[in-house]
Formats: sequence, structure tokens, C-alpha cells
Amino acid sequence: MPRYHFHIHDGTTITDQAGRELPDLAAAQRVAIRLLGEALEQVDDFWSGHEWRVQVTDAHGLTLFLLDFVGTLAPAARIVQPDIG
Repeated sequence: MPRYHFHIHDGTTITDQAGRELPDLAAAQRVAIRLLGEALEQVDDFWSGHEWRVQVTDAHGLTLFLLDFVGTLAPAARIVQPDIG
């Protein structure tokens, strides 16, 4: 089974040295989505507008895909709920 590595970039980089054995690329894509969701749940400043990225590589370090995510509040949201963000 192929090994996939999930590196998280959020202003700092968390490198996945161990990786995970998964059956295929589609399984790796599902894991990347779950990892990003779990990471975002731990963040207080998600709506600050900076980019989050999960970079998935194979066992040789070749990038297979990127999952990019940015959360930004529209000006109207700041008026309606000024304590957010």
C-alpha cells in the first residue's frame, strides 16, 4: 500500500515524517480534508484571512496535491457581530 505524508502549513509548518499507508489517492484526499477540519477546530484566529494548506506527498517527497483554505469575514459580518475575528 502506498504511503502518504500530510504536511500542514499555517504560518508554520508541521511536517509529517511518519505518513500513513492508504489504499489510494482518493483515500488520501479524504484524510487531508479531515486533518484540515481537525486543525481548524483548534484555532482561535481562523477568520484572520491567512492561508492554511495541507500538502500531501508520496514516500519520495513528490507533491501529489494541495488543499488550500482561507477564512475571511466580509465587512458586513464585522458590523453585525463586531466581537468576531
